[in-house]
Amino acid sequence: MSAWLPTAPCTPAACLEPAGPTVAAPRAVLRLAALAALLLAGIALSPLGGRFPACWVRSWCRAVVRAAGVRIRLTGSAPAEGGVLLVANHISWLDIPLLAAVRPARMLAKSEIRRWPVAGRLAARGGALFIERDRLRALPETVARIGAALRAGAAVAVFPEGSTWCGGARGHFRRAVFQAALDARVPVQPVRLSYRDAGGGAATAAAFVGEDTLFASLWRVASARGLVAEVEVRPLIPAGRHHDRRALARAAEPRPATGPRPSLLQPPAQHLTFGPRPLST
Repeated sequence: MSAWLPTAPCTPAACLEPAGPTVAAPRAVLRLAALAALLLAGIALSPLGGRFPACWVRSWCRAVVRAAGVRIRLTGSAPAEGGVLLVANHISWLDIPLLAAVRPARMLAKSEIRRWPVAGRLAARGGALFIERDRLRALPETVARIGAALRAGAAVAVFPEGSTWCGGARGHFRRAVFQAALDARVPVQPVRLSYRDAGGGAATAAAFVGEDTLFASLWRVASARGLVAEVEVRPLIPAGRHHDRRALARAAEPRPATGPRPSLLQPPAQHLTFGPRPLST
């Protein structure tokens, strides 16, 4: 593994808190079965993906998250149209459908995801741009491919931290991918992701970090009771506001929330929550 490869100090042993309230095992199994069914349906329909309206894709992504037993609270600005670099902090495999629920996009993913069962095939058919993270020489070509997609009017979703973090700690955004937005002269749409438990406290159940296995993470999420994914669409950074990638990356990094944000689809001071049971507002 290359020394330059982004890494995080987060590990399951050090960062994952003891399990809080959980659902019964049969219910967790049903959640995983529903999740698998939705992913398999997505693979089957992926050759027709370009014919589906964006609202259908967003609804399917929300259904994927709900199937895992996770509710979604979506707040902030309306996502930009046209070519845009969508950037977010990275905590979980759930982050991928959560970003697509905001704005369907081509995902920049590590090449290892190609080998994931079900999800790897779905990512490839969905137009994901794969990056070989341990090959520094491949980085300029990847940035060029991202720039070409942005110039063509596509949204490209990226996790610039380069690795998953537990949510309690986070990394800095790597600068390279922001060069693609500068070259293509498109805006950057920052998104802040976080996970909370039923009591509203920060939750680590969704974190997929270190040597954690995908199955262990899936079971932990499906077993959790009252897990909520918070998705804050932060103000758009227009093209040309920052003239170097360092400043652009710093401006896009998530910061702690300072108060309630207006929801995308509801009046201010309310939160839109998708899931089996609505949260009180």
